[in-house]
Amino acid sequence: MNSIPPARQPRRVKARFIGPFALMLVFVMGVFAAAIYRIEASIRDRDLAERSAAVVKLFAQKLDKDTNKMMATLRALMINEALIEAFRRQDRGALAQQGGGLFRELSAEHKITHLYFIRPDLVSLFRFHSPAVFGDEIHRVTMLKAREGQQPAHGLELGPMGTLTLRLVAPWRQDGKLLGYLEVGEEIEHLIDEIRDSLGIDLLVLADKSFMTLDQWRRGMALLQRHGSWERFDSHAVLAQTARELPAGLDEPLLQRLLAGGTAEVHERGRSIHLASVPINDAGGRHLGDLVVMRDITALESTFQWSMIAVILISLLAAGGVLGVFFLALERVERDYRRQHDLEHRLLRLDSEHRRILQLEKLSAVGTMVGGIAHQLNNPLVGVVNLAELAEREADDPARTRELLREIRGAGEDCRDFVKRMLGFSKVSCFESKPTDMAGLIEDTVLLFRQAERRHLPVEVKLPEGPAVLTVDPVLIRHALFNLLVNAAQATPDGGEGIVIGLERGTDKERNLPGWTLSVADRGRGMPPEALEKIFEPFYATRSDGTGLGLPVVQHVALLHEGQVTVESEPGHGTRFAIWLPDPN
Repeated sequence: MNSIPPARQPRRVKARFIGPFALMLVFVMGVFAAAIYRIEASIRDRDLAERSAAVVKLFAQKLDKDTNKMMATLRALMINEALIEAFRRQDRGALAQQGGGLFRELSAEHKITHLYFIRPDLVSLFRFHSPAVFGDEIHRVTMLKAREGQQPAHGLELGPMGTLTLRLVAPWRQDGKLLGYLEVGEEIEHLIDEIRDSLGIDLLVLADKSFMTLDQWRRGMALLQRHGSWERFDSHAVLAQTARELPAGLDEPLLQRLLAGGTAEVHERGRSIHLASVPINDAGGRHLGDLVVMRDITALESTFQWSMIAVILISLLAAGGVLGVFFLALERVERDYRRQHDLEHRLLRLDSEHRRILQLEKLSAVGTMVGGIAHQLNNPLVGVVNLAELAEREADDPARTRELLREIRGAGEDCRDFVKRMLGFSKVSCFESKPTDMAGLIEDTVLLFRQAERRHLPVEVKLPEGPAVLTVDPVLIRHALFNLLVNAAQATPDGGEGIVIGLERGTDKERNLPGWTLSVADRGRGMPPEALEKIFEPFYATRSDGTGLGLPVVQHVALLHEGQVTVESEPGHGTRFAIWLPDPN
């Protein structure tokens, strides 16, 4: 008699097949995940290499553009009769009087930081940026090239005080005779800020310490009012950076690996930063230092990780399906009671999966709501950041700076008020309404939108001839109008027609009440009828990156004002949203 219970034989058969097959699937999935990770790392490295190449190209283009600008400046100086006469007489006082105002204008409007008048024997006669320093011989590479070829010479040069300057030197001739040389220069820090804004990366400017001493570098930093770092690296000094603070993991060994042509990743405080470097050469071809390219890939890595999780889950489900087929095939040789037992087991597993999916859906809904609130706050905050950057660039103009700060404060107060509204969003029964000049409200909102919208789409505003003062909550109306402007911009393709904002008297046809209609119209792709039926439903979005909360917020604001929102759209011919508000007068 067989000693093995009949009920155990099917179990051994299944173990012989399913066990090895499951191991094989695990192995395949592991190889697949490793391959995906290598591909993703390769894509990241290639993207960083392309951005580094773009940095080199854009840096060269901006240097050429500024060189042409400085050449035009020199030509204008060379034909100034008062400067010619003062230079011939070697009259430093007359040079200061005639050129002082011009140099200040060049510094303020064109970032010019250096202007030299140099005698034919290469002895400096007057430095507008340092009038007290003169009489020294200048033997920089650009100066020597200009004297040797008697042609304009330009290029980057590192001064002994750690000033990395784009210089242009040109011979100054009158009536075929050499009067001397004119030199103009600019510090390149503003160029790396422009590159940062254009390419969405941070840059770090490093200079080789062998070209300067610590005391000279400190004097240069104090003279130019900069905050570099001499001690961070053994071989290089930090001249400028676009990031507020450098990654702590960027130390000397890592820097040497970057300077050797490699790349690196630094992970700290929840951020992932990809690093590479490109060389900086002066006008004579010497390697002065390097530009370290820093790209924040935190969002990219997060997206990749979630994609990997999704792929693994799908693979697990597929593997489970294949294993299920084998399981069903082997199930035929087992007794009826084993089939019932396995069926109950699968039902329990499906019930667990169902509960997990329901939990994920609840978490997803909460995440979507949080994303919507972040969306509402992010729009004005983008304008705040842009206005702050503009204020930094125009810090020398106090009146303009105060104007920008007032706009920043206004946007911040709007954000604060909006947060207060959102805290009671589901229980709002009243709001803070007051007589509001709608023309001013529309103008402020359009200004903030233009700061936040990168493509600079044209916005046409059509206002009534007389004043339009409505009793509304200006914060909520401004947010509703901003949402409609953002939606119109997203629906407008590149090169498309602009957005039209209109304010006109209108009557509620259903209630026959007088009021005003605030409308936003675009000439974008429009919406199909099936989408128009759902656009005011929370969490419904026509774009994959949408939150589905913008238009419900607009409708909610209109209802709080006892108004309404209407929409007209035709696929391919644009969309028009209109907020009707009652007129209390």
